[in-house]
Amino acid sequence: MRISRSRAGELAGAAPIFVLVAPQMGENIGAAARAMLNFGVTGMRVVAPRDGWPNPKAAAMASGAGAVIDGAQIFETLDAALADCAYVVATTARRRELALPVMAPAEAAAALHARVARNERCAVLFGGERSGLSTDDVARADAILSIPVNPAFASINLAQAVLVVAYEWSRASDTVEMPAGDPLADEQPASRQDVAYLYEHLEAALDRAGYFFPPEMRDTMTRNLRVALTRAGFTENEVRSLRGVVKALDKKEDRA
Repeated sequence: MRISRSRAGELAGAAPIFVLVAPQMGENIGAAARAMLNFGVTGMRVVAPRDGWPNPKAAAMASGAGAVIDGAQIFETLDAALADCAYVVATTARRRELALPVMAPAEAAAALHARVARNERCAVLFGGERSGLSTDDVARADAILSIPVNPAFASINLAQAVLVVAYEWSRASDTVEMPAGDPLADEQPASRQDVAYLYEHLEAALDRAGYFFPPEMRDTMTRNLRVALTRAGFTENEVRSLRGVVKALDKKEDRA
């Protein structure tokens, strides 16, 4: 049975957005769509699909979940896909040299429910079939979701990973109480775009101050800064304040 786009939205309700980064095969995108709708997730974003979009093979494989494919949003870059998101979880099996918390699927689902309950836009990242998410992709997340698989064969199909995460999302409690005194209860969390602007502002100021030395360490240093800013969980007001601080210090540097 094919479910309409409007009916799919009714069945799903509020849920995180599933972001497929550089998927290769249309069939895997379609299978991911089916797995999502099985467990009440309809928001799909696709970043730089190898075979372009729309993809007839994705639509055919989605079968009754064609509404998810029809509503999928396509982006050229991951930053653009995450611009309006406040909390992001990256699925990956490989260990990373990033200071990010690592959660099991059930733990990540609970964290996502808590965020969605306070009307934050959340996203879960899934990498492409060949090599998964890059380290730079993962650096844009607040946390890592690691699916416990056989360490001797850790490779997992894109649609299978989507199925596991969607299942854990569906079985997590629908009622998540806000912790008493939570500072985010009355403040709007900063979006990825807000944090990106702060990062770009800070990076430019640090460049002028000669911070990135030696040159061969620049990529690692900038990645670590991005992770630190992302993990901080700033509100919109905090980002505005910090940009004011960077601007003031940058002006002082110019006068020196």
